[in-house]
Amino acid sequence: MKIIVTGAGGFLGRNLSAALLSEGHRVWNFSRQNHPTLRAMGVETICGNLQNEADVASAFKGMDAVFHVASRVGIWGDYNEYYRTNVIGTENVIKACRANGITKLIYTSTPSVVFDGGDICGADETKPYARKFYNDYSRTKTTAEQAVLQANDETLSTVALRPHQVIGPDDPHLVPRLVNAAKLGRLKIVGNGRNMVDVTYIQNAVAAHILAFEKLSPQSPVAGQAYFIGQERPVVLWDFINEILRRYNMPPITKKVPAGVAFNIGLFFESWYRLFQINGEPPMTRFVALQFSRSHYFSHEKAKNDFGYDPKISIDQALDLIVRK
Repeated sequence: MKIIVTGAGGFLGRNLSAALLSEGHRVWNFSRQNHPTLRAMGVETICGNLQNEADVASAFKGMDAVFHVASRVGIWGDYNEYYRTNVIGTENVIKACRANGITKLIYTSTPSVVFDGGDICGADETKPYARKFYNDYSRTKTTAEQAVLQANDETLSTVALRPHQVIGPDDPHLVPRLVNAAKLGRLKIVGNGRNMVDVTYIQNAVAAHILAFEKLSPQSPVAGQAYFIGQERPVVLWDFINEILRRYNMPPITKKVPAGVAFNIGLFFESWYRLFQINGEPPMTRFVALQFSRSHYFSHEKAKNDFGYDPKISIDQALDLIVRK
């Protein structure tokens, strides 16, 4: 098939594109700039802006399916930028699919759409969307996911996948940021350190996208549905972080800060940055404090039952692949 991946230059998009090529599909990237790495793989880039409806409609001409991976990510920033990319951009993707007769749309969402600040322990997809959000990323991704699922009909089949904390050898964000924070002495256990979370190895996240894509059709149980994606089991977050640090020959994190204190520090910094319009990311936010201190892991039975998702690479194997000796 002829497939376009929005944001194929990113961590998940690049690995997804490689897997689609290996399956025999022809793959294009849609993003704001060219990516030599993608070109070397055999993926051509169509340059454009998700926020521009005409750009998206033109790029999608002749395509059979769309993986909408691109989004504005992060824990801090201007709400309007999050809204324009994540909400308007997704609406433009849906319009372009319809205008070009595309029949499959696979959307990369996030479990943050249901995170309201409390512990989540083994919840399934019946858990409702959060009623309170602690960052604009979560808020706008929720609106975008709802739009994608509501767009599902007999002519356009849609599905939303919610992979949690995607990690891998070429991860540019999660693991490098943790390691760097530990090196600078800025990492402390938030809360009691026993909170459990889901992580997802990159190739398992990719496999989930391809399995859902292959199953997706107007008659399938996948159409119009959202799915949590993770590993074979959740991890104790701070044990997991310390295991990563151990493999980098770094000392474990032992100092703790109470969850409530971290939350209030985050609230202070958010207010300070807004009041004085400070550029950059605050050293702590409420969302980070909550993510580091709360449990947030999910049931993956629905993905297993509906499209055969089964993480082939275990957590232990993932750690071996991430930190090669």
